[in-house]
Amino acid sequence: MSDIILDTAAVICVFLAAVLSVAAGIGILRFPDALSRLHAATKPQIFGLLLVIAAIALDQRSFATLLALIPVFVFQSLTAPVAAHMVGRAAYRTGQLDTATLVVDELGPAIERSDLYGPRLPNRVDPADRGVGDSDASQ
Repeated sequence: MSDIILDTAAVICVFLAAVLSVAAGIGILRFPDALSRLHAATKPQIFGLLLVIAAIALDQRSFATLLALIPVFVFQSLTAPVAAHMVGRAAYRTGQLDTATLVVDELGPAIERSDLYGPRLPNRVDPADRGVGDSDASQ
C-alpha cells in the first residue's frame, strides 16, 4: 500500500514539474522584455527541478540516489540565479528592457558611477569609426 502512495506522489511531482515547465515556456513567449522573461524562466526552473528530484527519490527509494541528487539541486540553485542576474544586467546595459515597468531603478545609479571607468555598451564607438588602426591610410 505504501508503494502505491509513494508512486502516486512521484507521478504528482512529475506532473507539477511539467505544469511549471509549460508555465515558464508561456511566460517566455508572452512577456514583453528580457527582465520579465528571466523571471518566467528562472522561478519555475528551480521549483520544477526540486519536484523532479523528489519524484526520482520517491521512485528509487534509495539513500544513495538521494545523496547523488542533492548536489544537483544545490549547484543548480546556486548557478541559475547568478546566471539570470548576469543576463539581467546585460539586458539593462544594452537597453533590452521596458523602463516604464520598473518601479525602482536601483541599477541606474551604480551604472552611472561605473561610467567613470568607461561608457555603457550602447554608447561605445567602433574603432573603425574613430580612425583607430588606419595608420596605413594616413601615410
